[in-house]
Amino acid sequence: MYLLRHGQSLFNLHFTATRQDPGIEDPALTELGCEQAEQAAVWLADKAITRLIISPYTRALQTAEPVLRVHDVPVEIMHEVRERYAFSCDVGRHKNELAAAFPAHEFSHLPDRWWPDEHETHEATLARAAAFRDVMRERADAGSTLLVSHWAFILALSGISAANGEVIEYDPAAPAPEHIIWRP
Repeated sequence: MYLLRHGQSLFNLHFTATRQDPGIEDPALTELGCEQAEQAAVWLADKAITRLIISPYTRALQTAEPVLRVHDVPVEIMHEVRERYAFSCDVGRHKNELAAAFPAHEFSHLPDRWWPDEHETHEATLARAAAFRDVMRERADAGSTLLVSHWAFILALSGISAANGEVIEYDPAAPAPEHIIWRP
């Protein structure tokens, strides 16, 4: 399968420059983030993609749009593949707001509040990644699935610290990473 970290968001832009939380909830992509999403779609154009799994954050949904212009495939919105809740950017939007902003996707299955109420531990993120890995091991189409997700979730799943817009080839049958280096 393929893992795609969302393109640069407004949060990423400001946090990288200041190392302080800028207070932006569910941020959109920057111009660079949109370019990164387009570049990922070009790289994925000749890949056999049969399904997309997308986190319900705006930055992930926007990153998936160029891919969906190339690959007209079923989409599954999964809150389980969301970012580790640690900053203001990890506050999501109600499923009705998401449905209005992204009418091509189905959000009715999401809980009203699909992100945690408080800081999520590394262990909780690792547990979500392990559960997702187990589900994907059982799916016949795992090898042709693209996951559009986030830094901490991709790290917990694969052990790889992906850059914004980076695509990683990943085997869900591989063992869980033995050691993960979380950023401070």
